Amino acid sequence: MNKRNIRNMWTADQGDGTYRNPVLYTDYSDPDVIRVGDDYFMVASSFCNSPAVPVLHSKDLVNWKLINYVMEKLPFARYDRPVYGCGAWAPSIRYHNHVFYVFVPFPDEGIMMCCTEDPWKEWSKPAFVKRAIGWIDPCPFWDEDGKAYMVNAFAKSRIGFKSMLYISEMDPMCGEILEDGKFVYDGHETQPTIEGPKLYKRNGWYYIFAPAGGVSTGWQTVLRSRNIYGPYEERIVLHQGGSSVNGPHQGGWVETQTGESWFLHFQDVGNAGRIIHLQPMHWEDDWPVIGEDREHKGCGTPVMQWKKPDVGAEYPICSPSESDFFDGGCLGMQWQWNANVQKKWYEMSRRGLKLFAQKKESGQVLCDMPNLLFQKWPAPEFQITVCLYLKEMQEDDVCGLISFGGKYAALCVIRKKEKFVLQLREGDCEKREETGKEIPIISEIRDKVYLRMRVEKEKQISFFVSADNENFLPAGVRMEAVPGKWTGAKAGLFAVNESEFDENGTGCVEALYFVFEPLGQ
Repeated sequence: MNKRNIRNMWTADQGDGTYRNPVLYTDYSDPDVIRVGDDYFMVASSFCNSPAVPVLHSKDLVNWKLINYVMEKLPFARYDRPVYGCGAWAPSIRYHNHVFYVFVPFPDEGIMMCCTEDPWKEWSKPAFVKRAIGWIDPCPFWDEDGKAYMVNAFAKSRIGFKSMLYISEMDPMCGEILEDGKFVYDGHETQPTIEGPKLYKRNGWYYIFAPAGGVSTGWQTVLRSRNIYGPYEERIVLHQGGSSVNGPHQGGWVETQTGESWFLHFQDVGNAGRIIHLQPMHWEDDWPVIGEDREHKGCGTPVMQWKKPDVGAEYPICSPSESDFFDGGCLGMQWQWNANVQKKWYEMSRRGLKLFAQKKESGQVLCDMPNLLFQKWPAPEFQITVCLYLKEMQEDDVCGLISFGGKYAALCVIRKKEKFVLQLREGDCEKREETGKEIPIISEIRDKVYLRMRVEKEKQISFFVSADNENFLPAGVRMEAVPGKWTGAKAGLFAVNESEFDENGTGCVEALYFVFEPLGQ
């Protein structure tokens, strides 16, 4: 595998002064965005994965790189095991008095805050702003008089109600909520399931940008008032209309150095997750209009191609890292674990990434294991080729390539009595059911094996295996991917030990590379 031939799976910048949507065909769910000087920063949710809460950077809102995570681990012991659908929900990012703040809601624990003066470096340890169950989607705001506030929504699954927005006064250093706040908006009648609020101020108006109507079928609502506690007027400013962009859902407003307004939001497309779109935005009568308003009614529809933002300069085309040759001395930024990471799970070796087989407890299936190592899908179609060095595997060690979501499939290599057995496993995370079928297509696997996974039409998954990296044979039938709980499907690696005897030691597998390629290459 030649590193020089590696290509990005999705490029939004068209190289001619225009861009296409989505700007990121990747599951960066619930984005929020700010500009600080000439730099743009975006954060997204990460649920039970670690490291948690990705931080992305751009110079032009189109070309993005993943630069950091807010938390190395989730700050509660329950996340030492995977807890799907829980953990770090929709965050917000703000910059105030030379400090970056990220607010992160944990729907079962409360609202937490991390801060830093340098987003490329370590963030502060998570601290509670509000201990509460069911408070979600927080966003801090500092007013001209020095007072600070936080707006938030509510999760019906935890607190028993939704479609309400709430504002509380807050310590300006974000240490805690100062007093009981107020419900400032009830969306039950006209804006059901309103959530994800972002609070801004412009021309003396307080604005709350918030999606309503549901993730896959909703729209963007904006509320405005002369008083931070309301009452608020409402207007729908972006909807699907005749476009192919369902939702369009939660996001944030940002203004460029040249005074242009833009809106970054997500679209839920199923298996690829919640991908990121960038919409032009302008103001009419102190109301924002997002997208293209062809009918001049104050409500736009999403654009699929547009002129790039004017940021005063041109910057190179780039995208978040995908392929990994494990030769940088540390694990690539694109990787996340299925739960809070432990140092004993892996190390960087001379050849690549060494994954130590973790013991499965009685009754566990693959989706119970915290040491699954994942990447998000980077495009609607692609193939992954993995080279695994097997010499240090021990009896009953199982390693392989996995496609993971609400249901999962894994092409496994199992060490059995000095031989390697190939097996295809399928499982259901909700039912915790798993089946396996041996695949006798290669007569003998020696110290090295090449596994491949193809993703076609954003849903069809198929596996292949090779002993020489030239002749790949189909391994099982084509299957359909299924997204996870509020996440897209992922692809990754794992190493476990399934011995019934606790005294048996476990070995390891080394991944020499994990390479994405366009289909047909």
